[in-house]
Amino acid sequence: MFSNHISLANSNIFVVGLSCVVRYMHTKHQMALFTVHFRNPRLVVARNFSLWSMKKDPSLESALSRNRRWVVNNQLKNIILRCPDQVAKVSFIQTKFKTLDLQGKALNWLKKYPCCFQVHLQGDEYYCRLTKPMMALVEEEECVKDMQEPVFVERLAKLLMMSRNQRLNVVKLNELKRNFGFPDDYLLRLVPKYPDMFRIVNYSGRRSSMEIELVAWNPDLAVSAIEYSAQKQGSEPCFSCSLPSTWVKSWERFHEFNATPYISPYLDTKGLVEGSKEMEKRTVGLVHELLSLTLWKKASIVKLGHFRREFVLPERLNALLLKHPGIFYVSNKYQIYTVLLREGYNGQELVHKDPLVVIKEKFGELMQGGLHEYNRRRHLVNLEKRRNKGMVLGRSDEGKDLSDLDEQGDRGGLFDPEERKRFYKVLFDDGAP
Repeated sequence: MFSNHISLANSNIFVVGLSCVVRYMHTKHQMALFTVHFRNPRLVVARNFSLWSMKKDPSLESALSRNRRWVVNNQLKNIILRCPDQVAKVSFIQTKFKTLDLQGKALNWLKKYPCCFQVHLQGDEYYCRLTKPMMALVEEEECVKDMQEPVFVERLAKLLMMSRNQRLNVVKLNELKRNFGFPDDYLLRLVPKYPDMFRIVNYSGRRSSMEIELVAWNPDLAVSAIEYSAQKQGSEPCFSCSLPSTWVKSWERFHEFNATPYISPYLDTKGLVEGSKEMEKRTVGLVHELLSLTLWKKASIVKLGHFRREFVLPERLNALLLKHPGIFYVSNKYQIYTVLLREGYNGQELVHKDPLVVIKEKFGELMQGGLHEYNRRRHLVNLEKRRNKGMVLGRSDEGKDLSDLDEQGDRGGLFDPEERKRFYKVLFDDGAP
């Protein structure tokens, strides 16, 4: 008898003899158990779950990692905006570092982004406010949200129209609200303003059972992105495949799947049999439509699974997505399983950028510019210290690429495995980004 610890993907495996139990944790609320027999190289999966794998696409993997700093700074921005006079004590921000899964001193973090955060000393206390360029972006973002209100209303209506009973749980929807670009106060901003379209209901009386319900069906909105594209081209609605021509077998399976008629995600599922090819076609179309409605054409698979009952999704949604690599890209980057819509990207760039995405990218550019300036000053100070100590500097020291510092200067506790795992759960709350 012996005991070992092995790390496989994001599973924790405890080995005892020739068999082991794998504990796979999606979130603190979800857990699946697997049994692995070493005599058999295949994994014997309990509870109908399979380990996920897909050939890595460097461009799409890069698209997933571009917003890692934006997530925390966006949270800090919101904290500062909620403070009186939009000025926060740095000591108060320090108390929020644990919830942001950050380590170290808040003052040091804020000073890394001088283009975003303005820090000043008043008495014995440090205070922080947003810089003028940052406030300008905040105001621009609010203007975009006001202009995008009709788009938010349509998105919310489409989500409700795809659900089984034309209603969605508020708690669940809040998990994906930033994916769809909804403002944090969408319940107050949108629902009461459009009583002819939405209403809040609670049929069970429990606080967690509050739902948004569609009041009236709008046939003009019951047109999917695929159907809209087909109408513009004057063709029959069908999926597109974004795979290299060398993926011969995948292309063959895609053509076979695409040969059957397209089923709209807005159609009633009562006539479809679970596990049938027609239901698979409808599910693929529904996930495609959901991702089409998001800002970054991506979503957490775990969070999509929370809507299994509302959207009539299969229990093994991950297995279904992996069957269609030409339509979807599944990634486990940062131990968060994510599905991206392949046709939504050209390389690592979005094909069509929502106005909110444009604003968020401006925020990222402002933040990166400040970080670059911070690293440049720090690099020069370190060089001066080494000169004063009489150390001989080589060309590599004086000509060091500051872009490398930009990538390294931010790591802190985020690159500790456990800190990183928790931190990147936030990535798919914002959205994303």
